[in-house]
Amino acid sequence: MKKEMLNTERAVLWLCLAHLVCDVYSGFLNPIMPFIAAKLNFSIATATVIISISHICSSMLQPVFGFFADNILKRFFIFWGLILASVFIPLTPSAPNILLLLIFMILGSLGGSFFHPQAMGFINCFAKQNCSARMGIFMSMGSLGFAFGPLFAALITQTLGLERLSYTSVPGIILASLMFLSIPKLSKIEKQPRQKKFFITFKEILSCRQMNYLMLIAMMKSLITNSSCILLPFLWKSLGYSPFYIGFALFLFVFAGAIASFLSPQLEKLFGAKPVIYFSMWATFPIMLLFGLTYREHSIISMIIFSIIGFTTMLSQPIAVVWAQKTLPEYKSIVSGFINGFCWGIIALCMSVLGIIAQNFGIMKVLVLLSIIPAVSSYFVKFLNENYKTENN
Repeated sequence: MKKEMLNTERAVLWLCLAHLVCDVYSGFLNPIMPFIAAKLNFSIATATVIISISHICSSMLQPVFGFFADNILKRFFIFWGLILASVFIPLTPSAPNILLLLIFMILGSLGGSFFHPQAMGFINCFAKQNCSARMGIFMSMGSLGFAFGPLFAALITQTLGLERLSYTSVPGIILASLMFLSIPKLSKIEKQPRQKKFFITFKEILSCRQMNYLMLIAMMKSLITNSSCILLPFLWKSLGYSPFYIGFALFLFVFAGAIASFLSPQLEKLFGAKPVIYFSMWATFPIMLLFGLTYREHSIISMIIFSIIGFTTMLSQPIAVVWAQKTLPEYKSIVSGFINGFCWGIIALCMSVLGIIAQNFGIMKVLVLLSIIPAVSSYFVKFLNENYKTENN
């Protein structure tokens, strides 16, 4: 029994480490996209379309891969997901034209879409007790990786050049190989799941009102995160800031989000799930206003405010994922794919339009207006099921 517990705890640690590394690669593109755009000579509107396609591939397909992950007990998706992300995302700056750039981005982004739903389903299976805390750690490690990704990419770009980013594939490939040896097969602790039909499964999930409210919360988080991380690098570049400055700003934003994900289960125990979600949704608007008032003349203060936006926005994410898994426990990977991926992808679809609007009317104006939407949408938190209980052991 002790050996089995030790193996499952070790599996959780490996999955958290893999999440860190996978999301490091996912964080590469935002800070260097303005420089790739300058190299290949395309506009901010085109760049937002390209990034949107990348986010759609990394996010909207997660429920589909989650469906297959829930119906098998093999570790296929976590391994190949990490390999695809680690090989193809670092190749994107080396692309000689937009077509190859898109191919590399799509293949690399599919890696994230493979990895996340099955990994979150595994966390739920391995962490039988105190799942909220384990999920908080898992989510915070991903946020930490997404925070360090822009920093690494910007630093390598500024010191070695865009093309040298391809060397960073090696750690991801090594880690994927180690995971194959270290993470036990799920069949050792779980019974073979009853096979479910694809359309019946998705109809059952999407007809669940509780799930719809949780997806709305996840979309609001993604709206602020996506719009900030995609649009602001272009604003900072227009003001003459270096790649490293842009990468460091994004690092602080997502690093603060990682801290929020880690603290989220503790805050949930203290105040309850709903108050944490309420705060996460309505507080973004006044903080974004402060950022808009300071970004031109007080760069250090505005960077601190920007990181607070990251903390506030990501505070509710682990709560939403675990809440969804408890609402529909037979669909652990699929609902994780909806909350952590599909909702992100829906917002990514909007980013191509928002990029055109921002180009014509101003990036800061668009961001301030967007931050009003989560504040208004926080009204629907009241309809979440009160029977949800956080774990205390």
